Amino acid sequence: MIGERVLGGLATRRPPPLREEAEETAAALPPLLVAAERVAATVAQGVHGRRRVGQGETFWQFRQYQPGDAVQRIDWRESAKSQRLYIRETEWEAAQSVWLWRDRSASMEYSSAGYVGGNWPAKRDRAELLLVALASLLVRGGERLTLLGSGIAPMTGRVALSRIVELVEHPAGAAAAPLDLPPFEPLPREGQLVLIGDFLAPLDRINPLVGQFAAAGLRGHLLQIADPAEEDLPFAGRVRFAGVEEHDEIVIGRVETVRQDYAERFRRHRDGLAAIARAAGWTLGYHRTDHAPQLALLALYTALSADRRG
Repeated sequence: MIGERVLGGLATRRPPPLREEAEETAAALPPLLVAAERVAATVAQGVHGRRRVGQGETFWQFRQYQPGDAVQRIDWRESAKSQRLYIRETEWEAAQSVWLWRDRSASMEYSSAGYVGGNWPAKRDRAELLLVALASLLVRGGERLTLLGSGIAPMTGRVALSRIVELVEHPAGAAAAPLDLPPFEPLPREGQLVLIGDFLAPLDRINPLVGQFAAAGLRGHLLQIADPAEEDLPFAGRVRFAGVEEHDEIVIGRVETVRQDYAERFRRHRDGLAAIARAAGWTLGYHRTDHAPQLALLALYTALSADRRG
């Protein structure tokens, strides 16, 4: 039979060359990108493209040409001054840029799945999945994006998504620092920030940072990632809790006796975080790692779209 081979007396169908190529290509994709694209594809079915208003006229800056940029956008006069190619960017283009960041501190490594059952990931894994999935949606909408702290100018197209994955999986420089909050970085006014982390840092550290970005004309979106045990404290009996960042320990004889007070402190911290975001004109989303990531991604993408229309 055409298209079949006989191996050891059993007939096997030869995959078409196109399928072979597709399977090889998919196998070469980073696992994070494969998972993120799957989540993004689910969300993309229910959203529409973000409204765009046309190219601006006011010059903002020159930046070095990057793979994926249209050749028509090269400024040949500026490029002639050196041996490099430069793109002329306008203020509108800067305003369409999104800077993404995720928490790389030690607390993001936590997952209670091994202690209380279930099958949810560490907070860092979920944060990176959501960041790359959001990048995939933004790229489909023609947006420009980059990773905050990477020193790389915002890009568009599939090359932008590939670069984001590379920066997330192999961070370098300032982007590799295990910081629970990003350092302030001067960015073009009217750009957008998306910060994803557990935001368990003291509110008196978070507030001035958000205020500084907001005062610089940046609109922002916070997504707090929490493990279910961090909210519910489901343990019982005598438990030793070990710190993941300060390496201290505390032993509680009966955890259930402090559960109510703990829940109240957790709620007050989140309310304080919400107040900080509200005062800056930012949004705050919340996601538990034992929930599906699609809803958090849809809410975050919708918040960016609403912010752009405003």
